[in-house]
Amino acid sequence: MGTSRVMTLAIVLGGLLSGAPARASVQEALAANSASAPRPPGPAETATSTPAPTPLRVIDTEAIEARWGIRVDSLRLTAAGYMLDFRFVVLDPAKAAPLFDRKYKPVLKDEKTGAVMMVPTPPKTGALRSTNDPKQGRTYFMFFGNPAHFIAKYSRVTVTIGEFSASGIVVR
Repeated sequence: MGTSRVMTLAIVLGGLLSGAPARASVQEALAANSASAPRPPGPAETATSTPAPTPLRVIDTEAIEARWGIRVDSLRLTAAGYMLDFRFVVLDPAKAAPLFDRKYKPVLKDEKTGAVMMVPTPPKTGALRSTNDPKQGRTYFMFFGNPAHFIAKYSRVTVTIGEFSASGIVVR
């Protein structure tokens, strides 16, 4: 594990333990997600800008299923509100494979407040997300940290994993 990854992990865990979101590490994760999926710059992008994925609205289930091969099942508060449980069903394993790639760091952002949460990575268990090969028809999960209850029930959030981005997900 490289020094920068250890530093990022330390910042994220420190933020989770202190009850404050680690904004610097979140920006690094977003930059790493964009940088690890190279694509040519569009006409409005410059060589110095890092393009963000265009979020698909969760209500547009057909577009998400066609592009990513998944159906968003739920996003629920768990662990007394200190975690968010994101669940999705794989419909097409080949299309869904990028969501399971370990080089992409999942990020959850509250659309109203801008609070950003990441998947915790405890040293003994590793990242609290599925990274095995996807299987058709199975439901998979990701846990996002929610220190100090920054994200509340009925909040609308955007989940971003590499190029994948789904917005308008309501926390139940």
